[in-house]
Amino acid sequence: MKEYFNEIYTKLNDAIVELSLESENQISLSENVICKILETLSDLKKYVLKLDFKNQEEEIYFFKELKPKIVSLLIYHNSIYKIETKKPYGGNKSIKKYLNNELSKLKRYFDNNLEFYKYYRTNSTYLDHKYFVRGKHDIKLSLDSYSFEADQCFSTSHDYKVAKIIANDQIQVYLEDYLYNAKPINKSIDSTILNWTGSKTALIELIYALHSFGVFDNGNTDIKLIAKSVETLFNIDLGDFYHTFLEIRNRKINRTKFLDALRESLVRKMDEQDEK
Repeated sequence: MKEYFNEIYTKLNDAIVELSLESENQISLSENVICKILETLSDLKKYVLKLDFKNQEEEIYFFKELKPKIVSLLIYHNSIYKIETKKPYGGNKSIKKYLNNELSKLKRYFDNNLEFYKYYRTNSTYLDHKYFVRGKHDIKLSLDSYSFEADQCFSTSHDYKVAKIIANDQIQVYLEDYLYNAKPINKSIDSTILNWTGSKTALIELIYALHSFGVFDNGNTDIKLIAKSVETLFNIDLGDFYHTFLEIRNRKINRTKFLDALRESLVRKMDEQDEK
């Protein structure tokens, strides 16, 4: 089960990376990614229903650790799609108010599910046999209506909540980054001098490499400030660079593809000049 899941999860993340390069904006990206995730979930469901689980331990692991990884991506991109399509036109003030309202929704969900947040984030297990085993819906656990409406063959009472927690963390990062970028930008730098013509993923890989090496202000510069400065310098909108970096991290092969190619290109250039 785990090997099959890792295989389709890797393929899904690779596909998301490719779609992020091809999509014109966040709305079209989320549309395309949602379709891809639904296909992956359909394949995963067929696999689970065909083979089922060896024991209850494997079932709990699947619904607590594996399935939520994919469902969280679905929740995330569906939420971002709705946020972007409903975003008001206007200046920074109206956008800031809208984004803060979206953050308040996340806070309300956290407050309404505080006990389960504590259970999940402290890696507790004493209720796993109720939360993550099919057919164990206990009304005394204050279940959401979704728990009863979901496919009982492929869902438990709380696997969706785990996915929601994972997704909400990413949505919060997206919104907070959006709020940061909505602030007035310092135009003292002429952003028309240089235009980045490589992929956004490659530039984000480079930004994180520079940040991890601590080359700015002795390593005390926030990654958001570095990204914002690079956006201004190279006249580019990196979008949700946190999520793109997550996709880079999830690569199983050649996680530093751009940096490796950059090094090879420089070495080749040096060799060519040495031969002259």
